[in-house]
Amino acid sequence: MSVNYGSKRIVVGAHYGLRDWLSQRITGALMALFTIIVLAQLLISRGPIGYDLWAGIFAAQWMKVLTFVVIASLLYHVWVGMRDVWMDYVQPIGIRLVCQVFTIVWLVGCAGWAIQVLWRL
Repeated sequence: MSVNYGSKRIVVGAHYGLRDWLSQRITGALMALFTIIVLAQLLISRGPIGYDLWAGIFAAQWMKVLTFVVIASLLYHVWVGMRDVWMDYVQPIGIRLVCQVFTIVWLVGCAGWAIQVLWRL
């Protein structure tokens, strides 16, 4: 007698698989590209590296938007990683939920702070 589990098989865990793996790689590549862009701007600039140079680099609207996109990518990158850590290593569901809610609140706060810093609201 053969047993066919098929779609009735219960899979536990995050089970997001390829989507999360791909999002981690894409957000990581975007952050690396942004780092190269900022370093290139530093290398081609003249004068001492100080507040005026940094303010000049981030003064352009396109740079502010790019920076915020990278910050949003970083926040999503962190969320995927921390969610997986909480799901893998925190077994009591209640404590896991508290950890996940704390992570979400912290990341939303970081996003608000990033908007304030970039656009001086």
